[in-house]
Amino acid sequence: MFETIFSSVFRFAAEAGHTEFFASGMAYLGAGIAVIAGIGAGIGQGYAAGKAAEAVGRQPEAQGKILVTTLVTQAVAETTGLYALLVALILIGK
Repeated sequence: MFETIFSSVFRFAAEAGHTEFFASGMAYLGAGIAVIAGIGAGIGQGYAAGKAAEAVGRQPEAQGKILVTTLVTQAVAETTGLYALLVALILIGK
């Protein structure tokens, strides 16, 4: 389905003679959409940090284990945002 939509859009752009500008515009549009993934990573990290603070408030003696677990999960959650940024930079570079 998407294949036919994209092929018809690119065919229309080719007939109009705007393939270079159209392709660069679509790359910028794709980069913008890719960066939106950073919003999800930020929300997930904030939620995890809030729950970690609640956990420390309930069991202060387990602060060390909670801190280590939180840092590991924050690092894993951050990779999604970094991958999105990398994809956006690759699209902009083309």
